[in-house]
Amino acid sequence: MNNDKHTAAASFSRPATLSLALALALANAQVSAEMQTETVEYEVNGKTFTGYMAYDSEADGKRPGVLVVHEWWGHNEFAREQAEKLAAAGYTAFALDMYGSGKLAEHPEDAQSFMKEATKDMDQVKARFTAAMELLQQHDSVDSDRIAAQGYCFGGAVVLNMARLGVDLDAVVSYHGALGSPIKAEAGKVQPRIHVYTGGADHMVPSDQVAGLVKEMQDAEADLTLVSFPGVLHSFTNPGADRIAEEFDMPVAYDEDAAGRSWEGTMRLYEDVFND
Repeated sequence: MNNDKHTAAASFSRPATLSLALALALANAQVSAEMQTETVEYEVNGKTFTGYMAYDSEADGKRPGVLVVHEWWGHNEFAREQAEKLAAAGYTAFALDMYGSGKLAEHPEDAQSFMKEATKDMDQVKARFTAAMELLQQHDSVDSDRIAAQGYCFGGAVVLNMARLGVDLDAVVSYHGALGSPIKAEAGKVQPRIHVYTGGADHMVPSDQVAGLVKEMQDAEADLTLVSFPGVLHSFTNPGADRIAEEFDMPVAYDEDAAGRSWEGTMRLYEDVFND
């Protein structure tokens, strides 16, 4: 594993992506010897952030890049694991940092505090997101014209807001993310295809948020696919959710079926948008 700090240089062309069957097989495989990972320190408005780049160094040509936005706990091992899964599926992935280096919550009160500071104004959210996006686009392995973003919980809300703001992304995926926002999508402004995966029993994402997002995106003429898993709670993609539920008495739970189906849907989305 290569853990050197990395400064990327831009160089662009267009490769072919892997077939869905091969991508899924690779995503479920262990990290190969060709997998490269880099811990990346970068600055946004004078503040230091720590991200994580993952890619297959043996793959030919340039490939699409995918940003991974962490849960409200901060940039943790789960976010890095998602980046590695994406790299195994044929993409270069960058697990970005929205809070700042060293800000990793161990208690919900800390997570809430970090999230409030990070989202105190939308200009700051966008600046932190787009700085990470530019780093990914500049990586030697990435085709800068083919970029997607996926987020979990807090991160799901972030990527949806970037779509609302008109950030130039090909696809956006939200897993158990908040769906309401003070920003409203405008007709003709939302560029990416959007997938939203939510739990039907998620107390943190109630049905009125689901209905509100559908109407908002219909009014904005956005391309939205929304999947609600019956009986599934918040944080269903994260195997660590059950420990969190027990430790902090929170209504969260891992669901293997929902996690697998949402990942498969994401891989189909990326294959479609990046091969258009």
